Amino acid sequence: MAGRQNKITPVNSKDQFLSVDRQLKAWRRADRKMKWGIPYMEWQRIPEPPELTEVDLSEGFEGVLLSYGFGDDDAGNADAVLSGKLAWDFAKKRIFLETWQCRYIDFNKSDHFRLRPGAPPRPKGFYFSKLNTGAAHQSSTVSKLMKKIRGDTGCGPECVQFLTITHPHFAKMMNKRKIPFMAFADYDVAPYGFNDFFDAMQMFCSNDTLGLGIGNVDRNYPLFGIPVIRF
Repeated sequence: MAGRQNKITPVNSKDQFLSVDRQLKAWRRADRKMKWGIPYMEWQRIPEPPELTEVDLSEGFEGVLLSYGFGDDDAGNADAVLSGKLAWDFAKKRIFLETWQCRYIDFNKSDHFRLRPGAPPRPKGFYFSKLNTGAAHQSSTVSKLMKKIRGDTGCGPECVQFLTITHPHFAKMMNKRKIPFMAFADYDVAPYGFNDFFDAMQMFCSNDTLGLGIGNVDRNYPLFGIPVIRF
């Protein structure tokens, strides 16, 4: 589905990032709609957002992203798979786009889907990260980029929440070919369900349909950027 797209007409993604206040309002709307029941104290404990430094900007980071870690991984961290799944559940209830999901993605089975080994654990509750939406990495593969970056990591639940909750207009820009599609390097997919993890999750928007797909970590997909986050 994603392979038949037209040439991308780029925009300056940095100018499209929303303020933290507007991201927070988006989270409140999603919490009410989905009845997640994010505790009152979580809203009161949101930390101060980080500032994008000159170094961050020079290395391609475009904005500050507010994410939320749901559940528990039994080690005191959020359940990163659940955090992505709940955001996708929210996307399926939105009305401005249809949704499509590859049959090989199963959030509910650990031998099909997981946080990449070596990826940093995600904190519980609200947290911030700095996001590079990945357009500069379209010529790379997921496996090469993960070996190259130091101190940063690929996207997981943050980018699912980014495209569905806080910044859904980025999905609309994908739909209009103004930004690349995205491969989420911190989400491993085993397409056959036997712990054969050799794919990464991909997210795209085409023909007014927001989709979850997969792609081999050793293969380049020219229409897909690989977002990077910095904690």
